Amino acid sequence: MSETTETIFSKIIRREIPADIVYEDDLALAFKDIQPQAPVHILVIPKQPIRQLADADSQDRDLMGHLLLIVKNVAEKAGLSNGYRVVINSGSDGGQTVPHLHLHILGGRQMKWPPG
Repeated sequence: MSETTETIFSKIIRREIPADIVYEDDLALAFKDIQPQAPVHILVIPKQPIRQLADADSQDRDLMGHLLLIVKNVAEKAGLSNGYRVVINSGSDGGQTVPHLHLHILGGRQMKWPPG
């Protein structure tokens, strides 16, 4: 498990910055993205700081599976019955802009391929 620096996500977890939270449990938080790239754009983050997917290891196996089940449940509650995309950007070349692991749920419209 890697530690991360102070981020906007850690401030959201501590409720220092407001967010439109749609799910929370002891391990994770899901909230609407403030710069949505689709009609539905929700971020799922672990409360445990992991800088990026490339830093996750075997000790994080249960947490990683938990995050994917949260994605499934949040997508269902958001009404994404026609499907959705899950994106994890890892590192600068992967497009990651916040150094705290996060999963994007994108839906509400037809997704294109390749994504860009």
